[in-house]
Amino acid sequence: MIYLLVAGLVLALLFLLRLLWKQNRALRELRDAARRQQPFLHDEPLASYLSEWSGLVETVNHLIGENTTLQQQRTGQLTQLETTLGNLREAVLIVDGDNYIHLANRALREIFPASRDLVNLRLELIIRSVPFLGYVRATRAGQILPRQEFEIIDGDHTLWIEASGAPIPSPDGKSQWALFVIHNLTHERKLERVRRDFVANASHELRTPLSIIKGYIETLVDGHETMALEDRAKFLQTIQRHSDRLKSIIDDLLVLSRLESATPGLKPTPLALAPFFRALADEYRLRPGGAGREIAVAVPATLGPILVDEEKFTQVFSNLIENALKYTPAGSRVEIGALAAGEDEIECSVRDQGPGIPSDDLPHIFERFYRVEKGRSRETGGTGLGLSIVKHIVQLHGGRVWAENREPSGLAIIIRLPRGPKN
Repeated sequence: MIYLLVAGLVLALLFLLRLLWKQNRALRELRDAARRQQPFLHDEPLASYLSEWSGLVETVNHLIGENTTLQQQRTGQLTQLETTLGNLREAVLIVDGDNYIHLANRALREIFPASRDLVNLRLELIIRSVPFLGYVRATRAGQILPRQEFEIIDGDHTLWIEASGAPIPSPDGKSQWALFVIHNLTHERKLERVRRDFVANASHELRTPLSIIKGYIETLVDGHETMALEDRAKFLQTIQRHSDRLKSIIDDLLVLSRLESATPGLKPTPLALAPFFRALADEYRLRPGGAGREIAVAVPATLGPILVDEEKFTQVFSNLIENALKYTPAGSRVEIGALAAGEDEIECSVRDQGPGIPSDDLPHIFERFYRVEKGRSRETGGTGLGLSIVKHIVQLHGGRVWAENREPSGLAIIIRLPRGPKN
């Protein structure tokens, strides 16, 4: 009898242990289902053992369903909002209370192209600007702030943005988010800097000959009665030389102004390059700058004509040949050439045997008034605008121009042009 009682107790204990194990396993599975936001399904319901189990499972599944619906609604709202704002020219940014990005339209991604997908990234990883992050925090806190400009260092580049923001509630209403409209001011700031530099450089270039002319004229006015004729002649020659330089600078500035206008006045006509370059070479051989220097022309006989404005094309190669002759020592060679570059383009070049250009200066030599060496253009009579004029004319024809150093010495200016105008 005692054995039967002990056996019954053991079986009851085993049953309770099995029931407890099933209950714990079911609770773990229910917890995992809630964590994964998936409805809970169980092959062996414990309702027959635990009267509240079915109600608990039903409640948890209901909560999971509601949460899933809210998440879908939230995702749908953000998707709809991003679709609505995606084509705006203004950049739109929405960040949550932890500075995670929840919306970034295409305009914002264009400002920061290094990050392909901004959503779900922390704002600090994209916009590294302490003042802007402070502006975000203050806006999210509800402070009314005016539109502000920020300078942002993005690797080797500097960006300027203008931002205005407003606090917005999160989709679940439990926290505060912030929405910002951002304008990219980088292009405008660069143009302003170029404009300021141009005005400063132009003022400096014009002031130099004017100051010299003024000084010599004042000396002549004060001492012309007692000044020796020889000295007076030297003063007048200096005044004439700097007057010519002043006129050259003004003429080049006017040329640049016309080239940058809305109607630069291109008149394209077919031009055979071989006779055109030979005529230019013959002309410069007779000039003082061409004395003691060989000017060679290399154009294949099979190269067809190119459609360009002949007057402006002459201006391009006159500038390039004059530069090459200035910096090529006597006894050296200047080469003018052209060849086909594919079916639709022609590559023209002027190559000299001068000292070349330092590699750091090569990308800048087509900028207005840029000087590789201080005073170099003045010493050779240049205005510092010739290569800038060359670049503008080439770009008006749909082409591109660049410079390369030659080995062992010398510089090559290379122009790639379409055979006809690009539409």
